[in-house]
Amino acid sequence: MGALHEGHLDLIKKAKLYSDYVVVSIFVNPTQFNNTEDFDKYPQTLDKDMVLLKEIEVDCLFLPEIQEIYPRTPRLKMVFEGLDNTLEGEFRPGHFSGVGVVVAKLLNIVNPHKAFFGQKDLQQVAVIRQLIYDLSLDVEIIALPTVREASGLALSSRNMRLSIQEKKEALILIESLTFAKSELLAGKDWLSIRNQIEDRFSSQNIRLEYFELVNSATMEKINSIEASASCSICTAAYVGDVRLIDNITVIED
Repeated sequence: MGALHEGHLDLIKKAKLYSDYVVVSIFVNPTQFNNTEDFDKYPQTLDKDMVLLKEIEVDCLFLPEIQEIYPRTPRLKMVFEGLDNTLEGEFRPGHFSGVGVVVAKLLNIVNPHKAFFGQKDLQQVAVIRQLIYDLSLDVEIIALPTVREASGLALSSRNMRLSIQEKKEALILIESLTFAKSELLAGKDWLSIRNQIEDRFSSQNIRLEYFELVNSATMEKINSIEASASCSICTAAYVGDVRLIDNITVIED
């Protein structure tokens, strides 16, 4: 999606370690935005992105125009049963259909052996893994840990739209995730932990959309860490008019 930051560059550097030839695609995909205003505001820094890619010696930049990817309005809709009607899917209807269609197109065009994604978009990774499995695509999906600023704030292209003060306020996301994880591992009840977190957000100038404990593979909401072999906490909130997401792994499979 462009507006490259150190998180993207980390993915590319890892790809270079495990691959002979690395292709980076930049395409701000209109079909995954359920809010046209959000699409219009999405940061686009192509000139800067191209300089960064040249500096780290990417082999190829795939930079298609919208009309190349969508020569006409796509009629195909993808449904990821159970994966796309919770968390991001609940608050952004149609989002994962747009993600699925464009990722399938990009993988089909580039035809890579491996594709690298960041775990900050944990639900997106789960959706793409399902896409690969269901369509029998011959590509290995490699998910890498979230890259963060020194403060702990997850790197995101949307951070460019935050003021200095809003960046400080946004730290409530990682602080809440870290607190909730420690409480869970100490044996505390999830529902009471979540109530505490919701109280934290209600006292701030930040609108919480969700704060959920989930099965890391299926994104199913769960109420205890015993309910799944692997689980994570996922959250989304508006800081000002900027929507941010983050997550933290509680137990790895």
